[in-house]
Amino acid sequence: MRCPYCSYAKTNVIDSRDVGELEITRRRRECRKCKKRFTTYERVEIIDLVVIKKDGRREKFGRSKLLAGVQKACEKRPISQEKIENLVEEIERELRNMETLEVESSKIGELVMKKLKRLDKVAYIRFASVYRSFADIESFENELRTMKRKLKRR
Repeated sequence: MRCPYCSYAKTNVIDSRDVGELEITRRRRECRKCKKRFTTYERVEIIDLVVIKKDGRREKFGRSKLLAGVQKACEKRPISQEKIENLVEEIERELRNMETLEVESSKIGELVMKKLKRLDKVAYIRFASVYRSFADIESFENELRTMKRKLKRR
């Protein structure tokens, strides 16, 4: 493992622990040359999921793309990176537990919205506004009204 700071090839593993149910190992490392510390994640390579886009194209599932979308929705919200990582991990786990290796992008979007709605309402609205491509203010207001009605029922 090369140091991301000085590119030296030798590092020491200071701490190692398993994270979540996707068999991820988190390693805390220290560069032998510059002594700076950094974290790496090791994942078991699993058969690739294929995402079926709205226009019918197929592309390889990208966890980083999913993570970036969720992070963007959660930007400037009081949500820790750990909670975001856990949410993405839950979604990925659900996708991999499905009976098929091909999943429609709409299924992924619905899963993200379902999880974000429980985590943070503002992040949910941000994601939904992009995902559902609200055409105008009325569609945005309709979504807010629906949320308010559901909250009042509780």
